[in-house]
Amino acid sequence: MAALLESGEMYLETIYVLNQKSSHVRAIDIGEHMGYSKPSVSRALGLLLESGHILRDADGYITLTKTGEAKAKSIYERHTVLTELLINIGVDKKTAAEDACRVEHYISDKTFNAIKKHIEKHSTK
Repeated sequence: MAALLESGEMYLETIYVLNQKSSHVRAIDIGEHMGYSKPSVSRALGLLLESGHILRDADGYITLTKTGEAKAKSIYERHTVLTELLINIGVDKKTAAEDACRVEHYISDKTFNAIKKHIEKHSTK
């Protein structure tokens, strides 16, 4: 299976987040959430279908495959952990979420795991 580009990861993360709110996710929901046009969403979903990350049923409902869900969960975890880290060091919520969204796609597993371990070790929760 080919590696996903940042945009593909963003779509998977969006599907994952929307699926937490509703069991029925359609292309229009994804487009509205991301602010993308129908043709852009259609093209991206076609690529995710081809790569085996999503399934679409006869009614147009989109679900993540096991591979797609694993990738989406990983990206979402990176997003939430990095956002939390940035907020904890004094970055405002909006900027922290935006920056985490950029970094989550490029940070190595080794560095991310070190950050996660550090947060767990020093968490006051």
